[in-house]
Amino acid sequence: MKIKAAARVICLFLGVCSVPAAAFSATLEEKIGQMIMVGFRGTVADDAPAVADDIEAGRIGGVVLFDYDVPTGEYGRNIRSPEQLRRLTADLRARAPVPLFIAIDQEGGRVSRLKERCGFSHTPSQRELGRLDDTGATRAAAGITADMVRAAGINVNFAPVVDLDGNPLNPVIGGLERSFSADPAVVIRQARVVVETFRRKGVISTLKHFPGHGSSDADSHAGFVDVTGLWSEEELAPFATLINEGLADMVMTAHLFNETIDPLLPATLSRATIDGLLRGRLGYDGVVISDDLQMKALRDRYGFEETVEKAVLAGVDILLFANNSIYDEEAPRRAAAVVASLLERGVIDAGRIDRSFRRIMALKDRIR
Repeated sequence: MKIKAAARVICLFLGVCSVPAAAFSATLEEKIGQMIMVGFRGTVADDAPAVADDIEAGRIGGVVLFDYDVPTGEYGRNIRSPEQLRRLTADLRARAPVPLFIAIDQEGGRVSRLKERCGFSHTPSQRELGRLDDTGATRAAAGITADMVRAAGINVNFAPVVDLDGNPLNPVIGGLERSFSADPAVVIRQARVVVETFRRKGVISTLKHFPGHGSSDADSHAGFVDVTGLWSEEELAPFATLINEGLADMVMTAHLFNETIDPLLPATLSRATIDGLLRGRLGYDGVVISDDLQMKALRDRYGFEETVEKAVLAGVDILLFANNSIYDEEAPRRAAAVVASLLERGVIDAGRIDRSFRRIMALKDRIR
């Protein structure tokens, strides 16, 4: 990408890129790179030289950070203290020719990558906040979260969860106290406050998991999940309302199979779900990010290339490879090669890449 030398010096000195994202002209490789977000191992950028090189070359548009490494069973993967994390994110930002998405799952409660034992503040779970149903308490908790992630140099939070807590047997939403309520009105009211607070403090939020994970009775991290007989239209209400109110920065898809929406493919790989339901019926034209494409729900049934191809054809803008169920250092480059191949073979046209690039750059213009 074409960056004036002076602007690059400012980026390196301050650890932020002061040039608006929309001001950059990009090559095809760089446009595809903006569609890729990856997790990595290391508490300093030099611990992951391949990722650092890809960021500098514009081949990666975002990273996601974790405190715990699932494959090795060890803590301290990217996060050990507030000071260490600030140094890591500043280094990552300074290497990026375009504002870099630096993301985390900081929902509160049990799904918190920034933990008290590492020197961060505690925030309550969404279930706790939903049971209180006090917008003032939620605003205060969201403010603590937003201030904490901003101070750490993080600009995207994969929250709030807007799934309905409708199934007492759900192991990954209700079982981890991640939903505000089974009542869509409570979920909408609480999530609205969270998104508005995050925006006021400069944090990009993410509504998840579309089209609704709360009714499932299994965990898509662990394998195939069919919600055909469990899911209801009511689960769309939080997404529909917040999208209509202009309060959807990103929407994250779920790897759930629902025959009533798509008889063949799970939501992340389903054009009927993303292009038809989310973009068509609900009118959403913002960034769609996949849940981790390496989860067993997809990995057990589709090869890497097929997963990437179907996600792109479905309408996903950002392909997320958390590298925290399996670790594949080559995932970003392999994914980019698949997307480039789709274009070369005429499966997609340049306009498909440009639409994702436009959405991503428009959202990156809000990074400060």
